[in-house]
Amino acid sequence: MSNEVVLSCKNVSKKYTEFKDDILILDNINIVIRKDEKVAILGLSGSGKTTLLNILGGLDKCSKGEVSLVGERFDNQSVNRRSMMRNKHLGFIYQLHHLLPEFTAIENVMIPLAITKKYDKAKSIRKAEEILARVGLEERFNHKPSDLSGGERQRVAIARALVTNPSCILADEPTGNLDMERSDSIFELMCELSQDFQTSFVIVTHDETLAKRMDKIYRLVKGSLIQE
Repeated sequence: MSNEVVLSCKNVSKKYTEFKDDILILDNINIVIRKDEKVAILGLSGSGKTTLLNILGGLDKCSKGEVSLVGERFDNQSVNRRSMMRNKHLGFIYQLHHLLPEFTAIENVMIPLAITKKYDKAKSIRKAEEILARVGLEERFNHKPSDLSGGERQRVAIARALVTNPSCILADEPTGNLDMERSDSIFELMCELSQDFQTSFVIVTHDETLAKRMDKIYRLVKGSLIQE
């Protein structure tokens, strides 16, 4: 594991003020994610895990504090700059795969490449084919989500997150809709890909067994992030 810092937040708090009483969701959170490090964030439902993940990913803004991505302040950038940094350096995997039903597996994986506009169509197709083959779906390139199993759909989602070769992948309950056998298979795949691509993974999960196989475990308790 490298000492290179990929993603970090310093003294981050999140407060919702649109209610009669302010609600403090995150209180003075500090975390550092290093290159090819695998980190689990545990916590009860409603504890703020997804909120923290969205702040780390630039999808939500903190009330105070700082977020840095690959050495650059991230949270205070313009919407366009934050979007550009996110598309270049981060990948996302969700509990629900969020694949577009009318698109094939290869077309779904190509979406982030179309956003970055880094490659022409032929090169984008080749890259999508390569990463789908890497996650074991070389026979499923032209299948739509409705023709894939739950585990296969989640593999397409992983391929989509990895296709731009991001520095870090943020995963929100990525195995939450899968049975134990498929969950284990998906987790093993993520560990393998983390090592092969030197990509960091930050995984929000309720699965204590899965969390124990990560490099670091954090738990959100009453707004505070505690390393175990």
